[in-house]
Amino acid sequence: MTERCGWCGSDPLYVAYHDSEWGVPERNPRALWEKLVLDGFQAGLSWITILRKREALRAQFDGFDPERVAGWTEKNIENAMQNPAIIRHRGKIAGAVTSARLFIEIESRQGFAPFLWSFVDHAPIQNRWATLADVPAATAESKAMAAALKRQGFAFCGPVICYAFMQAVGMVNDHLTCCHRHQPVRALSAG
Repeated sequence: MTERCGWCGSDPLYVAYHDSEWGVPERNPRALWEKLVLDGFQAGLSWITILRKREALRAQFDGFDPERVAGWTEKNIENAMQNPAIIRHRGKIAGAVTSARLFIEIESRQGFAPFLWSFVDHAPIQNRWATLADVPAATAESKAMAAALKRQGFAFCGPVICYAFMQAVGMVNDHLTCCHRHQPVRALSAG
């Protein structure tokens, strides 16, 4: 039997996400922005809810194209609020529009990926947690990232959300040491 991090349970969608995406270092700026937006949508919800709605969210948010979302008007936000396939939270939807505009500013100024990866000195942190109880909810790095994002004007990006984001995009390797993905993700991080 393959050992996995206990948080993913047995739901096939969750298992596939754990086994193929979670913890893999991501450096594509648009993919990072999408994940940050999705993590913001997760606030107060479970990640499996986001995974189940991810394709509908991608469709609603123009494929998570920040240039297109940055041009959204109140009418686009209102339109999104009518879509039962997504999370209909006005603050989160408006926050995604604002973050698209901020993405464009940061991307042109210094690059969105280098900005985010700077909080881990541009290299994944390799943790060696034995149990889920060992894994922190936030770290000094996620607190620094959250503070910097909030200063820029981002919403729904507190230290816990930022740490979940950092785990998901491979800024930290938080696969448990017993998990079959710990070593492969560690090897990806070295490349």
